[in-house]
Amino acid sequence: MTTQRPAPLPERLARALMLAAALALPLQGPMAQAVERPGTLSPDGNVLRLPALGESAAEDFGVGAERRLGDEVMAMIRRDPAYLDDPLLLQYLQSLWQPLVAAARARGDIDVDAASQFAWEAFLVRDKSVNAFALPGGFVGVHLGLIAMTRTRDQLASVLAHELTHVTQRHIARSVAVQQRQTLLSMAGMILALLAASRADSADLAQAAVMGGQAAALQGQLNFSRDMEREADRIGFALLVGAGFDGGGMSAMFELMDRANRFNDSSAYPYLRSHPLTQERQSEARLRTHGQPPAAVVPAAAALHELMAARASVLMDPGAAALHRLQRLPAAADAAQQGVSSRLGALYAAAMASSLLNEHALAAQRIGQAQALLAAQSTPQPLLARVFALLQVETALAAGDAAAAQQRLLALRHEQGSAPQLGAAPERPLLLLQAQVALRLPPPERSAALRDAAERLQTWLAQYPQDASGWLLLASCAEAQGQRLRALRAQAEARALLGDLTGALDRLRSGRELARSGAVGAGGQDFIEASIIEARWRELQAQRRAMMAERGGRAGEGREPADDPDARP
Repeated sequence: MTTQRPAPLPERLARALMLAAALALPLQGPMAQAVERPGTLSPDGNVLRLPALGESAAEDFGVGAERRLGDEVMAMIRRDPAYLDDPLLLQYLQSLWQPLVAAARARGDIDVDAASQFAWEAFLVRDKSVNAFALPGGFVGVHLGLIAMTRTRDQLASVLAHELTHVTQRHIARSVAVQQRQTLLSMAGMILALLAASRADSADLAQAAVMGGQAAALQGQLNFSRDMEREADRIGFALLVGAGFDGGGMSAMFELMDRANRFNDSSAYPYLRSHPLTQERQSEARLRTHGQPPAAVVPAAAALHELMAARASVLMDPGAAALHRLQRLPAAADAAQQGVSSRLGALYAAAMASSLLNEHALAAQRIGQAQALLAAQSTPQPLLARVFALLQVETALAAGDAAAAQQRLLALRHEQGSAPQLGAAPERPLLLLQAQVALRLPPPERSAALRDAAERLQTWLAQYPQDASGWLLLASCAEAQGQRLRALRAQAEARALLGDLTGALDRLRSGRELARSGAVGAGGQDFIEASIIEARWRELQAQRRAMMAERGGRAGEGREPADDPDARP
């Protein structure tokens, strides 16, 4: 779901998305490829299935091929500065995303192959534009500008449901298949037209034939894109309601998009658009909402969304001018007319912006005002209080007061068992903050804090091994404790997750050499890490050889320094 004219993506991220489109076409031979039937096996071993509207995407682009393409694109995106791993904001996004994925499974929109092979991952992009996009393989990107603009969690969830439908209905694969067919048909049409023009001995007729064939192909692609957008709206609405969100969030989101686009979109030439007109989609969403019972309003959920939208507003534009603007609070008369949620959101943004501007006293003052406002409410709001407490830790770290940050962290950990949380326990933002604080503590307190933070991170990563930020922090904690093997292994895991196999293998090679040199002990933790390093070295070597072979059998070209000289052919 995008605005009609979204702002351009950051340059490197845009190149990655363009590469996704470019790589998608050559995956199958356009004419020599035999047409497979649903229910048969593709060359990569995937069972082929028909999507909802009957277009056999799997004929040309199997589930495994789509996931591999998505992994390649994500490897570049994760290395782009626009890719953002903000633990708190990402955890909130996951709290909306996971119920939608569960609703898609319950509806039967996710088949067995896609369920096991797709990533089903939502991630953040530091960009001010109001946009979200789906990538091959089950990845969905969300711009911070979109989160900042939404007023309720239902509006944001409606966009996620729309993009999730693009994934479950395999719209990218179907687009590739249709584009290949239309290219062949348009080429055939142009050849016939050129033959007729040559018989008529008319250069103008030949040029008109070429342009007409290209225009017909382009129009066919636009028609197919509009059909997919309508399908994403229709099925996305069912997912939204099925996951327990208010279906009115989709029509409200279209209204926000319409207002945002009013001054730069004349609604002209609707037949040249890849998306249906927003007003048209808005009307259809309203019709779907008719007769649907509204979802129960949860005041704490509305206030939490205000805080997360405020956080996105600060993070999406770290420029001084934008931060100074967010520092300013509404006048007293205007603040009195605002609801509690809006006032809390304004205080959160002001505190965070002040911290980034190194105005730490003002940041502490704004957090204190928000905590006083929360304490004055008749109903306790422990989740909102927890979000402000986490901000207190962040601002204390930014001010260089690691002792105060550690004190607040200990209080948060004491409250963790009874306080509600955004996601899985132990809460990821708290874990990562604990490691950051431990690394900044003075020597007398540092040793025990580092040991505790490292052990908690190790436990977390055993359950969630795809956390690159967690591996990087574990590496720093291990390095600070003199655990060189553990640090090298953690660095390698992080590099592998970021798509840098060469960097990962380099670090694993250093770990192997260190273990073989006898510079580390032979027992306990060192022996375990050395064994893991050896196993991971062989796994990543095999993975890299497979990737090189898949890219054209060039495994013997450009031998990289990380290759294992002892590896058997």
